Amino acid sequence: MSQFDYDLFVIGGGSGGVRAGRIAAEHGARVGLAEEYRMGGTCVIRGCVPKKLMVYASGYPGQVHDAAAYGWDAEVHGFNWTKFRAKLDAELDRLEAAYRGNLDRSGVVTHNARAVLKDPHMVELSDGQSFTAAHILVATGGRPFVPDFPGSDLVMTSNEVFKLDQQPESILIVGGGYIACEFAGIFNGLGTEVTQFYRGAQVLRGFDDEARGHVADAMQARGVELHLGCNVMEMRQVEDGIWVKASNGMEQVFDKVLYATGRKPNSAGLGLEEIGVEMGRNGEIKVDDYSQTNIPSIFAVGDVTDRVNLTPVAIREGHAFADTVFGGTPRKADHDLIPSAVFTQPELGTVGLTEEQARDEGPIEVYCASFRPMQALFAGHEERVLMKLIVCADTRKVLGVHLVGDHAGELIQLAGIAVKMGATKEDFDRTMAVHPTMAEELVTMKTPVRTA
Repeated sequence: MSQFDYDLFVIGGGSGGVRAGRIAAEHGARVGLAEEYRMGGTCVIRGCVPKKLMVYASGYPGQVHDAAAYGWDAEVHGFNWTKFRAKLDAELDRLEAAYRGNLDRSGVVTHNARAVLKDPHMVELSDGQSFTAAHILVATGGRPFVPDFPGSDLVMTSNEVFKLDQQPESILIVGGGYIACEFAGIFNGLGTEVTQFYRGAQVLRGFDDEARGHVADAMQARGVELHLGCNVMEMRQVEDGIWVKASNGMEQVFDKVLYATGRKPNSAGLGLEEIGVEMGRNGEIKVDDYSQTNIPSIFAVGDVTDRVNLTPVAIREGHAFADTVFGGTPRKADHDLIPSAVFTQPELGTVGLTEEQARDEGPIEVYCASFRPMQALFAGHEERVLMKLIVCADTRKVLGVHLVGDHAGELIQLAGIAVKMGATKEDFDRTMAVHPTMAEELVTMKTPVRTA
């Protein structure tokens, strides 16, 4: 009989923790898992899933407008936030139940409580119970960060935005990352007046410069009032909303203010420092390639490690951990060449190096096309698609693919396979075009627009 209550105790019921717990249980481990809020974590409950459903909802007015251009007698008559919210909540309840059901079927014992580490082999729950475990996995994710300034208590974050009782008539979104830009598109599409402040020179820092400029231009053309090099100085509650004073001198009242100014690892108050787990300056748990901390019995996966903060990455890290520790198959999660999508309007899909990164590594060729796709052209839109390949001039390998346009997220998943396999520009060229599609441009660009 084991000296421990569990072989593995997981703290956090998000995508990474749930996958780790399930796979460990399938390998025969006795697994306990504690989640203090709702099973499913940021992605399912207050992130990717509800956000994507809101993206879909916000896109229908444009589709109805296009339908009229294509000969349909179609018009849109306002958005029923209450009806949508009720259906969204029901869908999140369904998904949470599915997560719980999968854990139950795999034999994982779940605890609806907050867990804190007491020593390298013990956790204490907020319901008064304590358990020992041979291994402890911390998978507590991340949390939104709001800077402290006069009136900062008036703002909401991405955690609260899905729980709004009614749609705001006007909203200020502060931030320039993918969360800020996605919600700017969502609320703009739903008919809310959207203003966005970002203190930097261009939104979507870290993405390809040309692609981020393309997205910013399109956002503004669609109606988002974007102020770059601009930040909030102070805000206060007034009778008709929240009064905001900006660094550019602008003063305006908004119904709501959403801060999307970054996220931090959700590691505070877990007892990690007290037992000697090594932490980074931002609160991230430091781990090796196998997700192991400096204390051999304690591991961490997902956003709390601040490696690559994406749901599929947390899932892979959790799976690799379980295979390594309980499956007898040492395995590292592969963090190289990860495709990703930003569900702005229009979408941005990307994999591999940006033009700026690739330039620093050696000689490159840049293939780029920007055009009005057939569907938009017929409907009278001016919005253009961007297709961009970064190619190593020596090896001919495609180092990066950057797409801006409808369905870019779907397209980049397939382009990511090719890039991951090491496809060359000539491999792309040999592939027959699918006509008429936007994506055919990826295999028909013959001449570089520039070299570096």
